[in-house]
Formats: sequence, structure tokens, C-alpha cells
Amino acid sequence: MFFAVFTIVIMVALLIGAPAFASWLNSPAEAFELTVQYVRICGAGMIFVIAYNVISGIFRGLGNSKLPLLFVFIACMVNIAGDLLFVAVFRMNVAGAALATILAQAVSVVLSLFIIRRQSLPFSVTGKDIRFNGEIRVFLKLGVPLALQEMLTSISFLILCAIVNSIGLEASSGYGIAQKVISFIMLIPSSLMQSMSAFVAQNVGAGKESRAKKAMFTGMGLGAGIGVFIFAVAFFRGDVPALVFTSNEAYVLRAAEYLKGFSFEAILTCIVFSYIGYFNGHSMSMPVMVQGITASFLVRVPLSYLFSLKEGASLFDIGLAVPIASLYGILFFTICYVCHTRKEVLHEYK
Repeated sequence: MFFAVFTIVIMVALLIGAPAFASWLNSPAEAFELTVQYVRICGAGMIFVIAYNVISGIFRGLGNSKLPLLFVFIACMVNIAGDLLFVAVFRMNVAGAALATILAQAVSVVLSLFIIRRQSLPFSVTGKDIRFNGEIRVFLKLGVPLALQEMLTSISFLILCAIVNSIGLEASSGYGIAQKVISFIMLIPSSLMQSMSAFVAQNVGAGKESRAKKAMFTGMGLGAGIGVFIFAVAFFRGDVPALVFTSNEAYVLRAAEYLKGFSFEAILTCIVFSYIGYFNGHSMSMPVMVQGITASFLVRVPLSYLFSLKEGASLFDIGLAVPIASLYGILFFTICYVCHTRKEVLHEYK
């Protein structure tokens, strides 16, 4: 019920405010109407995006990470097929890309509901259960700081997008293509964070703190290990993944330029996200919120703006602001982790 109301609010905001959002993003004149169109189509389908995340969150909380993986796989396949059909065949341009995204989420939600009915769950759900109740306060207490952090972090990246858009259409297009590539790069650390949160919470609840810590460091090692390979591709041959999305040579060069600066993030973000999963698993969402906000608005955005003011502004420099913010995040969380560990030791001693 809570998310149903929340969805309606978001949908109305996106449908009505699309022109204002496009203006705030400094969308180039040539792409303004297309930006408005994309935002409105995605806004209309927001119910599927939120439903997918709620369903996946429930299964991760139950310790079942296989079904969310299946849902993501289904969504990716439908999204790719939709892009090929709507954009490549029907030539629907941006509208086709937006429709493919929403269709992918819709199919994933419908199939996930079908799969849920065939699962043996440790609880039952009836029509009477779908109502407002006291549990809302519980997940809002934990979720609001996380949601605020995520929202403000997203806003910081929108500001970054506006900064890049002010450079020109070529830079804007290259940045947009780079973000498509980055969305795949970030799948690994975001998956680590989500699985880490559930795994740590289960072990903390069982009184196995040492196992929770071991999981965090294992996640850091695994993620960073994979990140080294991704870093090498993004740093040395960022043009290769960019070519998947466009054949325009100027856009490809700009995308590769940004990916080269961003590439270090493939390693660093796995460490940051493992820390986030660890603290979320302990229901310590305040440090996560503080780190997210300060990294965004004290490091990433100011550095991006300063780099954009340079004569002949380079997307490499602007991209570099992202891993620098992650270095700050690692330092912040390391201090928090040391303080948390000392408190545990003192508590055990008493």
C-alpha cells in the first residue's frame, strides 16, 4: 500500500514535471523534446520499476538471490529485444528505448508474480494483509536515510549530467553513451551490496559477527578482482563497448574519454559498496547516508564543476571526479568500521 501511493506520486511528478526536469539538466536544444518524451514514458511505467524492486527486495531478505537474478536476466533479455524491435526496426528513436525499458520491467514483474505463486514461502499473503500498518514505521526508519542518500546521489549525477550538457551536444551524447556502458559495469558492485546486506543481516541476527566481517572482506576482494579486468577495458579500449551503442565516431571518442577517467571506479566502488552492504546489514543506515551525501556534494559535484571550467574541458577529467569521490568514501567507511569494531570490543569486555 505504501509503495502504491509512492508510485502514484512519482508518476504524477514525472509526467507533469518532465519539461522542467529537462530544462534543469541543460538538455541541448536539439534533444530537449526527446528528453521530455523519454522522461514521461518512463514515468508512466514507474509502477513496474518500483514493483520489480519491491519483489526482489523481499526475496533477498529471505536469502534467495537466485530469483532476483532470474528477474534481472529476463528484464535484460526483453530490454535488448525491445531496443532492437522499437529502435532498429520501427525507428522509434528515444521513445522506443523508453518503451523497451518499461516493457522489460513489466514482463519481469508479471513473470515474477507467476513464479511467486509457485514458491513455498515462510508466510502467507491474503487480501486482508494489503493495508497500512505499523510495519511501515519499521522499514521507514531504516529506509528513509538510505532513500535520501540514494536520491541525493542520483541528483548529484544529474547535476554532473547538466555540467556535461553545458559543454555541447557532442560531449552530452558521448556522456550518455558512456552511462549506458557504466550501467553494466555497476551491476557487479550493486549486486554485491544487495547480497551483502542480506547476508550480513542474517549472520548478525544469528550472532555470527565474525562471519559477517569475513563476508565483507571477501566481497571486496571478489569485486575488486573482477574490477581490475573491467578497469583495463574501460581505460585502454573504452571505444569498444561504446561502439555497441553508436557508430558516430565523435560520440564514441567522447564516450571513451569519459570511461577512461571513470575506469578506476570499477575497482574502488566494489570496496565502497561492500562497506555499504555491511553497514546496511547492521541497520546502520546513517553512516551510509552521510557518506553518500558528502561524497556527492563535497567531492564529486564540486570537482566535476571545476574540471568543466578548464579551457578545452575534457570528459576524462570530469569522469575522474567519480573515483576520487569513492576514495573519499573508502576513507570515510574505514574510519566508521574501526570505530564500530572498537565499540564491539568494549561491549564484549564490559
